[in-house]
Amino acid sequence: MRKISRRSFLSVSAAAAAAGVLAACGGSSSSSTAASSSTASSAASSAAADSASTSAESYTIGICQLVQHEALDAATQGFQDALTDQLGDAVTFDVQNAQNDSATCATICNGFVSAGVDLIMANGTAALQAAQAATADIPILGTSITEYGVALGIDDFSGTVGGNVSGTSDLAPLEEQAAMIVEWMPEAKTAGLLYCSAEANSQYQVDVVQSELEAAGLTVTQYPFSDSNDLSSVCQQAATESDVLYVPTDNTVAANTGIVDGICRPMGKPVFAGEEGICRGCGVATLSISYYDLGYTTGEMAAQILTGEADISTMPIQYTNVTKKYNAAICEELGLTVPEGYEAIEEA
Repeated sequence: MRKISRRSFLSVSAAAAAAGVLAACGGSSSSSTAASSSTASSAASSAAADSASTSAESYTIGICQLVQHEALDAATQGFQDALTDQLGDAVTFDVQNAQNDSATCATICNGFVSAGVDLIMANGTAALQAAQAATADIPILGTSITEYGVALGIDDFSGTVGGNVSGTSDLAPLEEQAAMIVEWMPEAKTAGLLYCSAEANSQYQVDVVQSELEAAGLTVTQYPFSDSNDLSSVCQQAATESDVLYVPTDNTVAANTGIVDGICRPMGKPVFAGEEGICRGCGVATLSISYYDLGYTTGEMAAQILTGEADISTMPIQYTNVTKKYNAAICEELGLTVPEGYEAIEEA
């Protein structure tokens, strides 16, 4: 609840003081006393109404989601649930999906700015980039962003973006992801890294994982595809030439796991994934985070910004814990032995 404004407080204080002076004079008529009492009461009522109006302030949130798939959907839902839990009916959402198109992200975010929304939630790297380009004034919270320095072109990123941008990251430790592949497939000699070249954070992830896998003695090849239209042909090549495949938290793959699974599983090629949704669709194992929890944390940050409890320019990027998980059905079909410490992914 917001505090009574300084102006309202002074109005009540002045009226109360006037009433006290008239009462102290003693010689005033009863009508004067009644009038002063009425004045004080009126001022207090006005101040209370002003305070109630302020506490009942409503907020409009624009949500730009890059593409519809399990992980991003969960993050958006968590974000909405957190704000509803915090602010109730005072918050309304304008949720728009960009269908994995950067230009559409820009159109959506520019529309939010024109509409004067109170805050923009950008779900996915391209959505965050579009929101930042659209406004330097409206608070922007990103979620499902792997590395903010890469996404926003910040050299020597320290963990706080500054300005009007903050948010949450879905980055699982990349060194641990590479170690997971070696743990599961100690006999593997070659690894193929499958990702969309249009996603800057996918490039960042495969670069790090490649370095780690090469240090472990594997021969590593990157297999970039430009969009979903050439995913099938590139995936086919990667599966043919590699003992094992790795897919980062790539939105294009996440929206098309059936293509990857339809190629790799019949060929007996295990796919390791950067997040649970991709793993459920086509992978054998992952270091998983809860995208719902990630979105919920983002929503809690939004509530603090909207109510004035926090300054977005000083809010560091928030991270979440990871859990080792595996796809029981694919592991069984490929005859893989599950290492200790992994839990099965629940069927959707």
